[in-house]
Amino acid sequence: MFRAEMWGLAALVAALALSGCSNKGRLAPVDDHSIGGVRAATRVMPGAENAGKPGYYTVKPGDTLIRIGMDNGQSGRDIARWNKLDNPNLIETGQVLRVAPPSQDLAAARPGASSVTAPAVMPAASAPAAPVALAAPSAAEDAISFQWPARGNLISGFDESKNKGLDIGGKVGDPVLAAADGRVVYVGAGLRGYGNLIILKHNNTYLTAYAHNQTLLVKEDQVIKRGQKIAEMGSSDADQVKLHFEIRRQGKPVDPAKYLSTN
Repeated sequence: MFRAEMWGLAALVAALALSGCSNKGRLAPVDDHSIGGVRAATRVMPGAENAGKPGYYTVKPGDTLIRIGMDNGQSGRDIARWNKLDNPNLIETGQVLRVAPPSQDLAAARPGASSVTAPAVMPAASAPAAPVALAAPSAAEDAISFQWPARGNLISGFDESKNKGLDIGGKVGDPVLAAADGRVVYVGAGLRGYGNLIILKHNNTYLTAYAHNQTLLVKEDQVIKRGQKIAEMGSSDADQVKLHFEIRRQGKPVDPAKYLSTN
């Protein structure tokens, strides 16, 4: 009996030793993400060769093309086109996207530009168009005059960390006006916290955003004049009827009160 117990104990120890050897160095299942047998940690993300270069952006968790466009002063649709995205709603964390137009798109990026452009000197076939970093705004672009987009009481002022624009009160259906000439680059409700949103691009420096609308009266790519009615005030994705208005200078929120004229 004693010998049998000893043999049983020896067998148990041997089994445990073999089990330990077989698990040695194995990753926990939660870390063992792989695609086609290749670990995700070694996967090269699309555009990785451009990471850190001027005019490119590395996608972060929770990003959408609309948000990336706003934060870089561009249209999400243009970013999708520049990066040849088959599905603009499918971008991956770590993916590197071009967020500045190729050189041949610079003229077309200006609001109201004609669809017919003068012929340009074509680069050599072996030299693709280089991305363009955001240049310093010209004096003409920086001198743009914005008007107030709605009549109503100021509910909340600009705070870079808490409120990236102005909140203007009013009644349901009050007119929302374009603050300056521009082109519509987004219409919809795809950006969390903004409700029914319109984004206008005024030049290569400035965007304006109009959020929480009840009714949207314009469509993407439409050319808009200063003072034109583009929406009706509402409370979509908000706790009260108001217009949330932002001015973005090269994608960075700035205090609209410093840019709005009194007339």
